[in-house]
Amino acid sequence: MSGLHSRDNPRVRRWQRLVRDARVRRSERRALIEGPHLVAAYLARGGRPKAILVSKDGLRRAEVALLVRRAAIEPVLLSDPVFRSIADTEAPTGIAAEIELREAANRLQESRGCVFLEGIQDSGNVGTIIRSAAAFGVGDVVLARGCADAWSPKALRAGMGGHFALGVFESEDLLAAIERFGGKAICAVVRGGVPLPELDLRGRLGWIFGSEGKGVSDALAARAAHRVTIPMAAGAESLNVAAAAAICLYQARLQLNRGDAPS
Repeated sequence: MSGLHSRDNPRVRRWQRLVRDARVRRSERRALIEGPHLVAAYLARGGRPKAILVSKDGLRRAEVALLVRRAAIEPVLLSDPVFRSIADTEAPTGIAAEIELREAANRLQESRGCVFLEGIQDSGNVGTIIRSAAAFGVGDVVLARGCADAWSPKALRAGMGGHFALGVFESEDLLAAIERFGGKAICAVVRGGVPLPELDLRGRLGWIFGSEGKGVSDALAARAAHRVTIPMAAGAESLNVAAAAAICLYQARLQLNRGDAPS
């Protein structure tokens, strides 16, 4: 097993950049996932890591040693201080993996359902929406460039492995991506839309969610077949976008499972 003991090692410095710099992740189409839960979720979905990083302390943990064996590649052993220099968590558990990010290609035409995100700048919200999308059977999540990076450490932690259950892509032109998807586009708005329980949510849906401040842009809203609003108690202003997305996706899944639509 090879070992690295200096923070100035070129490989170590590159992994540090992968963790901290979205531009590096975009240019290299790589990301670093950290912790037994994310590594296990990635391997469970058939992922093949480009590298497995373990600390000396981490290798003493049974769950880390098991994941190293499951990865079926020679791990890179890091001294504990060097691993901490790469890790984004305060108390790292001693394992991380470098993974390759998939290209979108023409996948959207085949997607069973999609979520499109515009202007959502909180990494936690992005990751939570990805987690909900995976839980309710959505095929892909597409983010406009103005969104927080879906592969940042915070977004990955919030996603809890959901990133590996569906496609997560970034698009320079979200309107064109919606056109490529070709399903029924539904835009979530704070008020003035069709009440969520009254809308037929069967079929291939493309959900559009925008930032809590500005909402969805006029161009995207105009592309939607329907605008939908979640009914709330009198006096309530709005929902967190991740909570709103979870409610919408659950309602669609509920109709699909029942096999009917609102009368």
